[in-house]
Amino acid sequence: MCEPTSDAPDPYPSRRRLLGTVAASATAVAVPLLGTDRAHATERTTAAGNSATTGPQGTGKALSVTLLGTNGGPPPLATRYGISSALVVNGRTYVVDCGRGAVTQYLRAGLSMPSLAGIFLTHLHADHIADYYAFPMLAAGAAGAQGFHTPVEVHGPGPAGIASTVTGAPGPLPGTVAMTRLAGQAYASSPTFFMAEHTGTDPATLLNVHDVLPPGTVGASATNTAPAMRPFTVMENDDVKVTAVLVPHGAVFPAYAYRFDTDHGSVVFSGDTTPTPNLVTLARGADVLVHEALYPEGLTGLGLPQALVDHIMAGHTDVAELGRIAAQSDVRTLIATHLGPGQRTAVSDATWRRLLRDSARDADYGGRMLLGSDLMHVAVR
Repeated sequence: MCEPTSDAPDPYPSRRRLLGTVAASATAVAVPLLGTDRAHATERTTAAGNSATTGPQGTGKALSVTLLGTNGGPPPLATRYGISSALVVNGRTYVVDCGRGAVTQYLRAGLSMPSLAGIFLTHLHADHIADYYAFPMLAAGAAGAQGFHTPVEVHGPGPAGIASTVTGAPGPLPGTVAMTRLAGQAYASSPTFFMAEHTGTDPATLLNVHDVLPPGTVGASATNTAPAMRPFTVMENDDVKVTAVLVPHGAVFPAYAYRFDTDHGSVVFSGDTTPTPNLVTLARGADVLVHEALYPEGLTGLGLPQALVDHIMAGHTDVAELGRIAAQSDVRTLIATHLGPGQRTAVSDATWRRLLRDSARDADYGGRMLLGSDLMHVAVR
């Protein structure tokens, strides 16, 4: 179902080859690496000089990933924060998705607001954007390590091209640019009051927002959400080149997976998706693939009706598929996140690890598979 593109040239031949080894460490609790004996031997070798840390600050690494939140779905949990990740490149931070609690977790991870260089939204479901506008709204006018020093570049899905069915919100669905403008209008009282006392800043001035739309030649639409395509460039600067592909996620359009290529390695974020050749193409040869994971039996154990379980499965990836996706993509490390269900009473960490181990074995995947947890920190190089 998720075959790699045959005989296609590698679109990422340069930056990823500069990576040496990938070291993994977790905040508070070390997360075992899963897979073959070779993978475990690699863990012992590379982890020897990389102790667990309380966050990416002070690690001296040029490229690292921190999972700010790992819960899948909008319902809030006490034990997991909403889906959000942070990629640090040469001291600059790029946040991918802004689920519930992302701002709190960002600070708990030891990241500073002045280091925030970009925000990337994979799609506009509530569990991925709940804390998005909280970043500029809470940092507006704050000084020093609590505020922004320069505007943050934001990239997120453009308009879907369909009408809204929400009461009181007629017209077409907003993309990221329009959503940001509307959020600024909805929360206008707070900055207005602060600015009247000369203590605040208009949050809109702290963001430079871009709608991401797929190339017109792809033929994508709300009725053809993820046709086969090559990755296209979203953004590039001195630190990183960001490319994207469309991924299928139920009725959502556009929904993206993003790849970050740096001189120190490559990291891919799947967003919410079912298995798709587009993601395999995007992730090929990456050092780290951060991928969503769903366990259908865990959903059934919550007492959900089978029709709802089937509906959720139609827009997500069964954890049993992750080994095959990792193998076909030829990635060095896969990190499972956006865990569904996220309740440990429904699916224990031990069960998730067993499922990942079984998936790797069934696919003969010899790389490493990590179970994501909140504030888990992975030093890439």
